[in-house]
Amino acid sequence: MYDLNQKTIFVLDHTQYFSISSEDYIALDYLKGKTGPSNDAIPSTSSGLQFSKSLWTCSVESSIEYCRIVWDLFPRGKLVRFIVSDTAAHIVNTWKFATQNMSHVLNAMALVGVPQRNTQSSDYSVIHGLRAAIEALAEPTEQQLNLMQAAENTVTTNEKIPNKGRVICVTSARDNPSMKSLEDIFHNVLMQQNTLAMTQKKILSIDHCHLVIINVVPMNVDTLVTNRKQIDLSSCLSTEIHTSSAPEISNKLTHLIMSHYDLASTTVTGIPMKEEQNANSSANYDVEILHARNAHTAICGTEVLLPTSIKEGAEYETVTLKWCTPRGCGASDMSACPPCLAQHRVTPVDVTSRPSSCLINFLLNGRSVLLEMPRKAGGKTTSHLLSARGGEIFIHSLQITRSCLEDPPSISEGPGGRVVDYRISDFAAFVKIHRFVPLKSKSNCEDNLHRTRDRLHKRSRYFPLTLNTTMVHNLQRNMPWLSNFLRKIAKEDMDKTDEVQCQQNIFELYTAASRGELLPFATMNSNRLKGIKKTEQYRLLCAELEMIIRGYATNSHHKVILENIQNVRAACGDASIKAENENSRDSSGKSIIRATTDSPLSPPHSMDSSSNNASILKANKRNLINAGQRTLFDIVINVERSQNSKRPEFTGRLCTPTGQVAKLYPDFGSKEKEAGSAASVATKDETLPIKTDGSSLRS
Repeated sequence: MYDLNQKTIFVLDHTQYFSISSEDYIALDYLKGKTGPSNDAIPSTSSGLQFSKSLWTCSVESSIEYCRIVWDLFPRGKLVRFIVSDTAAHIVNTWKFATQNMSHVLNAMALVGVPQRNTQSSDYSVIHGLRAAIEALAEPTEQQLNLMQAAENTVTTNEKIPNKGRVICVTSARDNPSMKSLEDIFHNVLMQQNTLAMTQKKILSIDHCHLVIINVVPMNVDTLVTNRKQIDLSSCLSTEIHTSSAPEISNKLTHLIMSHYDLASTTVTGIPMKEEQNANSSANYDVEILHARNAHTAICGTEVLLPTSIKEGAEYETVTLKWCTPRGCGASDMSACPPCLAQHRVTPVDVTSRPSSCLINFLLNGRSVLLEMPRKAGGKTTSHLLSARGGEIFIHSLQITRSCLEDPPSISEGPGGRVVDYRISDFAAFVKIHRFVPLKSKSNCEDNLHRTRDRLHKRSRYFPLTLNTTMVHNLQRNMPWLSNFLRKIAKEDMDKTDEVQCQQNIFELYTAASRGELLPFATMNSNRLKGIKKTEQYRLLCAELEMIIRGYATNSHHKVILENIQNVRAACGDASIKAENENSRDSSGKSIIRATTDSPLSPPHSMDSSSNNASILKANKRNLINAGQRTLFDIVINVERSQNSKRPEFTGRLCTPTGQVAKLYPDFGSKEKEAGSAASVATKDETLPIKTDGSSLRS
């Protein structure tokens, strides 16, 4: 009830100009043996007499056809009023439901009659009708009156009742400045009415009004008024201008009603009907119907191709569907139809034509018709169904893609190649975690909803449906730390303690990968792992863990864990991660190795006098305590250094005092003298200068 199409008001210009002919002549046919009346005022041709409608008749017929379509498709809730403007505004009907019907409007229009051509008065203007239209928009409807009464009974309620509407003015102007003057007058009166509504309780302020001006001219007559798309003159008024010849007003209003009420057109082709003159022969006819646009958009599937075309003389597209074999409307007849996605009322565009009348009577007699449409891959499929219930005709949008009700995948049977390893329990737990709970306070409801949607969308990006397509969830039973790791990662308020535990788990994974241990798969198909190296298995596992962490990443601790997983993935031979890490290290200006070696958490140098076993154990203990402040790469480097520090120290460095030169092979010359006493020449000792600083030789 808050849309612009809740209230629609037609303002019809009843000035002298609309009494002229539309110049669209219609020939008269007479029965054999009868002649028409001789009247010099009626033009005649060689084939017989002809006449043309006035601009007033064309305007009234088109506007009444507009409201007929509205009342056929929306029996309740969409209200249409008529105001005739000449020397004053004449109200045709009101917002009451008793006056919202074709009979009331047609009888009132018959009393108004065609404008008098010979009447001379300066008071004839369409502005009277526009003023009355604004006042009519401020009047509350029956539903708005109920809301106003409910608001009066409730003292604490201060909610404003929405009030929007559309005004369609059928008039004729001289040029664009005249149209601009008409818009300015309408805007000024609208602002005055809203100011008046603030002081009175019985009328409503107009939140927004859509003014549509249709400039009508006789056929084959040029006009200085140009068409203009919808623009906003202010926050409460938007206008658009259309120029049309009198015979084309009906097509123009049909085109506008599709955008005003979100309608679509469907042309049913190939309807077999018997000829009126010859009952033994039949021909195929087409009938155009209007309905809600959702009847077309509800059909899902990329293989669907809606066959659209533009009818001659129209400005909108229509979907062409082919007539199929009719059937009954019983339960046995409908059981073979595909599931229905949506249903909407329909109404024919040309209700007085013989094909439309035959189709309506055929459906009202208890028959239904399937409609076909082509596919992209070739062939046809039944996409829609026409049937009648309770004296009203509906179009049904059928399911043309694979339905979830047919041939569901089995989750309990094993034979036949069916999938039996669905992660049903994991999915149930995922749904339970992301349940919506009503809030006690109504503040920031939209923000909470958007935040929850973003969270669910982010976490559901990666969710393997079966155990056969995931490595992480297959290893939870045989790798105890993995379940705890996933629980820590899923926490939005992950703290430093959780980060340290996750880093220890990642280090266990790195240790197992460096040792070349096999991954303990339980339920995963072993055929999928044949021919895959151990490093490749660890690389795939790290890649899947990285995807899971990205879905739950909310703070800096998740980022640290993500970097550690990427480091392990690079250590397992992932070239892409290696390149990214090298680029990041080069851009930072300092390598990670230098950062770790210069860190105060690194173990002491081996040349230090305190480099004994006790100092090494003490340093390792301190490193484990402070491991949460370092990355995984730092931990790995420190472990390698601790292993290197366990090597035996060079004997020459231990025996030689500081500052002196160690003698290489000191007993080499003495042993030769003892072995060869007869030797005349003694070998000269050779010494090699070795410094005791950090550049000394290592064994």
